[in-house]
Amino acid sequence: MITIVGVALSLAMIALAVGYNSGMFLLSRRRYRAHNGQTRNPRFYVFLVACLNEEAVIRSSLDRLSGLPGKTLTVVVDDASDDRTAELVRAAGDAVLYRRTPPDARHGKGAALNAGLAHLRASGLLDGHDPADVVVCVVDADGRLDPHAVQAVDPYFDDPRIGAVQIGVRMYNRDRGVLARLQDMEFVVYGEIFQNARRHLGSVGMGGNGQFMRLSALDSLNEDPWSDCLTEDLDLGVRLIAAGWTNAFCGAAAVSQQAVLTPGRLVRQRSRWFQGHMQAARKLYPLILRTIDGRAAADLLYHLSSPALLLLTSLLPVSFAVAFADAVWRGALSPLWFVWFYTITFGLASVYAYVYRKREKEVGRLRVLLLGHAYVLYGYLWFLAGWWALWRALSGKQGWLKTART
Repeated sequence: MITIVGVALSLAMIALAVGYNSGMFLLSRRRYRAHNGQTRNPRFYVFLVACLNEEAVIRSSLDRLSGLPGKTLTVVVDDASDDRTAELVRAAGDAVLYRRTPPDARHGKGAALNAGLAHLRASGLLDGHDPADVVVCVVDADGRLDPHAVQAVDPYFDDPRIGAVQIGVRMYNRDRGVLARLQDMEFVVYGEIFQNARRHLGSVGMGGNGQFMRLSALDSLNEDPWSDCLTEDLDLGVRLIAAGWTNAFCGAAAVSQQAVLTPGRLVRQRSRWFQGHMQAARKLYPLILRTIDGRAAADLLYHLSSPALLLLTSLLPVSFAVAFADAVWRGALSPLWFVWFYTITFGLASVYAYVYRKREKEVGRLRVLLLGHAYVLYGYLWFLAGWWALWRALSGKQGWLKTART
């Protein structure tokens, strides 16, 4: 009886996930028609970089930002680093450095971004600029924007309804091993399938790297647009939609960041994302139900439920192990059992491979197909991250598990 219930629950969870993922894939293939707005005055782009001990990567990131075309300004928020981050920013000479000190510092990325934006507003550097024509872009300290990123994003802001634009995310060290390659595949699949599909639903999400926001949209939220959630980007994206703005996704440009090269650091990073997702869900569920309608609300509610669904899904391997042992015990194991197991486990692997190879054409067909299968198994790391995040949440640990750079 327990076996039957377990298998039935497993099949229901798989059907839900496969149905949702398949629907989003089909929707992502539809052509998206952007609004044809009128080009306004040349926009002023401000790049906001929050740093905490980023001496390994900050100088190269600033060099790339300084080479971007157009009217731009880079503001670095040093969140009380105890390494050479501030020294390297000063040496670069082409960025505004704002240093935070204890006890105000080191309260998370959201707090650092809020402080940086407040400093920018008070500095006078935005005097004479219409907030509707100022675009604030959050870039991580290891972020490498495509040289054409501003040109790719700028036309979206011709539509006055657009409050924010998220670009794609890649791993610049994706050739450093299978784990780095799978992280790159993860972000490509997320952008090409889910973000592309959400353009049609009105539920495009913001990422913590490569998010472009109209200053007037940020002003419409409150003095502190970013929350204290560990995933302040998720929170910001939903609140912009709730405030009446439209989020857009631009897949024609990307920001590249550093992939984590060890499983332990990867699980640590994802546990922070998972815990932040749970934090955001508690606050955002009521907001969505009050202010957002239709397909956007349904997708956002499903997305915010993903931590709970993932924890339930993590129990499926146990159900399969019990079902397998039961089949062996009863002598009911047959080739059809293995076909069934392969289909429900790796059925979407070829889809992931197809989507990734469209971006990475130099990866051979056989290799990318194998990567698609490895990507399914790679997803099991989220199970470890999820349970660790749940333990941290239950034990009251809310600290910022910062990803170390190399």
